Amino acid sequence: MSDGRLTIAPEMVRKMLDEQFPAWAALPLKRVEKDGWDNNTFRLGNELKVHLPSAAGYVPQVVKEFNWLPKLAKHLPVAVPAPAALGKPNADYPYPWSVYRWIEGETASAHSVRDMNEFARDLATFLHALWAVDTTGAPEAGDHNCYRGGDLSVYDEETRFCLSGVTDLIDADAALMIWEQALRSKREKPAVWVQGDLSNGNILTRDGRLSAVIDFGLCTVGDPACDLVITWKFFSGVNREIFKTAVNIDQNTWDRAIGWALWKAVRTLYYARKDHIAEEQREAKAVIEAILSDARLVTTKT
Repeated sequence: MSDGRLTIAPEMVRKMLDEQFPAWAALPLKRVEKDGWDNNTFRLGNELKVHLPSAAGYVPQVVKEFNWLPKLAKHLPVAVPAPAALGKPNADYPYPWSVYRWIEGETASAHSVRDMNEFARDLATFLHALWAVDTTGAPEAGDHNCYRGGDLSVYDEETRFCLSGVTDLIDADAALMIWEQALRSKREKPAVWVQGDLSNGNILTRDGRLSAVIDFGLCTVGDPACDLVITWKFFSGVNREIFKTAVNIDQNTWDRAIGWALWKAVRTLYYARKDHIAEEQREAKAVIEAILSDARLVTTKT
């Protein structure tokens, strides 16, 4: 166990693979360099990867992704994970798990993206395609995806608590005004598909261009505002404005989007400070400053 999550040994994964999918017995297995939070992830040969939930709370993601990703993939302009097999729990590991086709690519970053303006337009195109997919029978926001795509009020108490602990680091009064404005805005349009965790860490590039979006464990149908946090976490200046223009949504949705971004950044700042993680503090403060500046509410703190 690590932070309440299972850390799974490669030997256990190898044993389950050999028992349930003997055709892959000869393929080498190794843990990926950058593992995720929700899953233990292993590279299986050159063309496959294995996902195993790290805690019970992430189990609903397994079947949801396995069932829905092939349907979404038909309508999206970039690659998404393609399920290859669904594994069963055994005496050593208590949860269902999955095998996916490996997607080659480099995590999106300032270094891997050749043209941020182009990337902004391409990402907006992906979002519009995702929002246009039929939602019949799709899962709604709830515990299974940490309420991404649901109502921001779920995080009201946490946001206010975290804000109260960082008043000396940011303009908390301005942040609270933005948060309360976001809470007043409600989704009145039909629900659409949302990826749920659209951060640059879940986006891949090839030859400098957007090529894939991965990790749909938090996907659902609901309010697309939660997928716009990347506006302030990854984009800046001209490319941020290009992304906003290309996304082309109403101001109420932007108000909620900025609320989602603020909740995540304030939460990160609070706990990074508590845990003395300087880099995470700097990154979270930068996002908050971008949000405040964008809302024209920032003031200089001394």
